[in-house]
Amino acid sequence: MKMLLSLIALLSAALLPRADPSTCYSRMLSLSREITESFKELQTSRAADSCVEMLPRLYLDIHNYCVLAKLREFVTYAKCERVLEGSELKQKALRLYIMMISYCRRDVEFLTDDCNALENPILPPIEPSIIES
Repeated sequence: MKMLLSLIALLSAALLPRADPSTCYSRMLSLSREITESFKELQTSRAADSCVEMLPRLYLDIHNYCVLAKLREFVTYAKCERVLEGSELKQKALRLYIMMISYCRRDVEFLTDDCNALENPILPPIEPSIIES
């Protein structure tokens, strides 16, 4: 009986969801990643028309001070309102901008102000593949 109770306690502890509350910083970080991925998908989708190609480039690094200007530029871009995915993406960008300038402004630390890094992001290195002989 004691072993059965121990087993039940062990299994229930393993199945409990993570109880860590999300922080303002973690929400900003996940939303910026979501926006960047959605933008990439929008650029490559067949549903997007020619106006989507003219949208400002959108690579977000919330530790770069220039991201605020980049978000403002993206949200105020007047074209592509008729593309549903574009409008949804703009709403997400606006939500992130508001979070950064009001709700979470003390939670983010700007490590750089390199605006060029947001235009030409430095991609992580690709691990070399092993070539079998």
